[in-house]
Amino acid sequence: MKQLFRSLFVAVCLLCGFAQGALAQQMPPIPVDPDVRIGKLDNGLTYYIRRNTQPEERADFYIAQKVGSIQEEPEQSGLAHFLEHMAFNGTTHFPGDALKQYLETIGVKFGENLNAYTSVDETVYNITNVPITRAGAIDSCLYILHDWSNDLLLEPEEIDKERGVINEEWRTRMSAGQRMMAKALPQMFAGTKYEDCFPIGSMEVVNNFPYQTLRDYYEKWYRPDLQGIVIVGDIDVEDIEARIRTIFADIPAQPNAAERIYYPVNDNVEPIIVIEKDKEQPYVQAMLFNKHEATPDEAKGTLDYLVQQYAKNMITTMLNTRLDELRQSAEPPFIHAATEDGMFFVAKTKDAFTGYVVCKEDDMEGGITTVLREIERAHRFGFTEGEYSRAKADYLRQLESAFNEKDKRKNREYVNEYVRHFLDNEPIPSIEDEYTLMSQIAPNIPVEALNQMMTHLVQEENRVIVIFGPDKEELAYPSHEEILAMLKGVQAEELTAYVDTVSDEPLLPVKPTGGQLVAETYDDRYGTTEMVLSNGVKVILKKTDFKADEILMKGVSLGGTSLYPDSEAINISNINSVAAIGGLGNFSAVDLDKVLAGKKASASVGIGDKTETISGSCSPKDFETLMELTYLRFTAPRQDPEAFESYKNRTKATLLNQEMRPMVSFMDSIRSTVYMNHPRMKRTTAEMVDQIDYDRVMEMYKDRFSDASDFTFIFVGNIEPDELKPLIVQYLGALPATNRQETFKDSGIRVRSGIHKNEFLKEQETPKASVFLAYSGACEYNLRNKIQMSMLDQILDLIYTEKVREDEGDTYGVYVGGSLDKYPREEFLLQIMFDTDPARKDQLTDIILSEIDAMVANGPSETDLNKVKEYMQKKHMENLKENRFWLGLIDEYLFTGTDNLDGYDELVNSITTEDIRAFAARLFDQKNRIEVTTTSPQ
Repeated sequence: MKQLFRSLFVAVCLLCGFAQGALAQQMPPIPVDPDVRIGKLDNGLTYYIRRNTQPEERADFYIAQKVGSIQEEPEQSGLAHFLEHMAFNGTTHFPGDALKQYLETIGVKFGENLNAYTSVDETVYNITNVPITRAGAIDSCLYILHDWSNDLLLEPEEIDKERGVINEEWRTRMSAGQRMMAKALPQMFAGTKYEDCFPIGSMEVVNNFPYQTLRDYYEKWYRPDLQGIVIVGDIDVEDIEARIRTIFADIPAQPNAAERIYYPVNDNVEPIIVIEKDKEQPYVQAMLFNKHEATPDEAKGTLDYLVQQYAKNMITTMLNTRLDELRQSAEPPFIHAATEDGMFFVAKTKDAFTGYVVCKEDDMEGGITTVLREIERAHRFGFTEGEYSRAKADYLRQLESAFNEKDKRKNREYVNEYVRHFLDNEPIPSIEDEYTLMSQIAPNIPVEALNQMMTHLVQEENRVIVIFGPDKEELAYPSHEEILAMLKGVQAEELTAYVDTVSDEPLLPVKPTGGQLVAETYDDRYGTTEMVLSNGVKVILKKTDFKADEILMKGVSLGGTSLYPDSEAINISNINSVAAIGGLGNFSAVDLDKVLAGKKASASVGIGDKTETISGSCSPKDFETLMELTYLRFTAPRQDPEAFESYKNRTKATLLNQEMRPMVSFMDSIRSTVYMNHPRMKRTTAEMVDQIDYDRVMEMYKDRFSDASDFTFIFVGNIEPDELKPLIVQYLGALPATNRQETFKDSGIRVRSGIHKNEFLKEQETPKASVFLAYSGACEYNLRNKIQMSMLDQILDLIYTEKVREDEGDTYGVYVGGSLDKYPREEFLLQIMFDTDPARKDQLTDIILSEIDAMVANGPSETDLNKVKEYMQKKHMENLKENRFWLGLIDEYLFTGTDNLDGYDELVNSITTEDIRAFAARLFDQKNRIEVTTTSPQ
């Protein structure tokens, strides 16, 4: 403890800027979690291994590369990302697409459990949720990592096939934001390697590079000294380490390898100002960077780094709270604003304290200067004790929750930490050590230390201001000189310190008397305790041990907005957003956040077409707070005209230019075509916002929650029924009850029947065709059909990935999604969507339709059906250990009477290829198909 407080003293000195050099060297190291095995092979390959049983019989396999697009030369632009794609197209042990095919046979789904990403400084591949009880699964995954490291085949025919896929990925991703960032980089990073470093690269290079150029890049940069493998799961650490040492031993070291350089970012004395516009950008966004030195990787291992990260977290948390208060004022100066401290845009070698602001189009100066002003206010005057105490309470509560869940952490949480340790040397203490250290240190760091640190994060030099906005003739942007004047003007202002106002009033001044428990039974269907309270409220409790610090809640009643006429459509579509803006009881939304500081409890309402619901979650220790919030949601919604004016102002500004986005027009066309312009299915536009009737919205809200007698509440999680029952009876038993009998009505929303096509032209900055297909019709709602629908859409996904993405190379992917509805009619909807080159849309649509016909005629292959079965059974086993799954299971049974658990595995196993063929025939033979296409003029 003496060492701890000596370290604390040094840390506070560091924060205040008093300690330098040798004193910093005295800081003790951050202990590494002893439960992770870290080693390095003779060839330089680093490995991390940890045993973890969450989930059971599963493991995650990762390989991280300290290489990304920044290593490319101009003639290699895009090859780092291209190489990532090629890792799935042929390796020594898994030629062709054998890698993907094998993993799918054991329930590892491409895109979900098998994936990768490439960024500026790193490339990471993953195979997750692998069922390791399958014979050979562990060795197979290790050999996949081995091949990714050193044995990609990079065959000419596979390279040529992938060129088209990457072109279509580029087409899909080439949004307004991407185009503006590409123009901004050379200005923000002039004279550095970051001028042109986006991983997607140049399509001119992608389409024409010689095969050997890609192979040379692979040989130069994919090497063991830059690679780390991470394996976490229900494994034997000693066994995995021995296998790694055997399997990866043949990868040669490269003693004369090229130096891996982390390129610096230039400092600037005068502000760098960048303004870029695009015809498809719907709003004005500004980024206000204050560059400062990043902590070198080698300096992240001592306690001062942990303390500094905590301090930055507190600073941005408090400043963001201030900005959120301004956002909710009647005349908000911006649509949204926030701050963070982290890497400078795309460069990890320089950090920046950054303000983000989405401006109202007619007040860019007001939005930008407000954020500059609040940063400057914090810079001059710091933060108050009250602000800090709330931010610190939330931090310590999150830390405590993580500690309580230390035995329930999922594989992915550990993997993410170890990947960051390998790539950036981020600390990896055990949660026990972090909890012990920070729960002692944080309460002893004074607000003055944070205020002193704030003065170092924001300086007059190294400023960069970037503005992205719509390209409209009538929209005037500030000049560079005017932006400089904004900066100087804020610095010259006579500001005053922030005044913190907070009530010490309790959430509920008078606690309800409560009702009585009139009946209690046990239902062995799902192992639940069921209660009936004197006001008619029904309560279902499901105790689990999946998470130590989590209880989930959902309360449901029938009725919803279906009970109101179509003439209320604008109020209906905004009811959930508007009803929540005023806060609860005596607290505004801003004050409510303050009074809940240090609590892990939340409750929100949702009024849908058929139901009104209240959903929430909490820690077991904060269950009473959850009950108080629930009681207030029913009995004391707060109306706040000023908050409503703020909502209207921000919403109108947000929606003003949405039609500039091509996909918004496309989705509007889909909605109008599929639902035949039903008023309840229309998107809210800026012109419609003033039609929202706040009084009527609140009247509708209060009506839906005026009678709790027909509500059923479900609680799932770490429940001790004997402790919770008195609170449930006290709060839920006191909810108002009028005992009205009601259910939902048919709103008349129908999917168009028959064959219908809607094709329209839309000018786009990057030429693209988007195609939407929808099939609909009658289908009985039961577990068997739900399983068959899931199987059908997954099988079609496999087919389209092979036939359209891989064989044709003309789309980045085809989305397939199927669903069944019980009410108001038992029916299905199957949707298919893809983007492509306008010249190829007809050919690809023909393939999509022909595969539907083939499914009806022949059914799926046994191989594809078995892949889907493996995934569904694997996923089901994982779901059985999730609180949210059980909450949904119980909710589904109450709403539709369908038991999604009983006989699930048997049903999945019993379904044959003929069953799927017959099911597809029943759906598609109804001949209801909608096709909506938007394409650029050619």
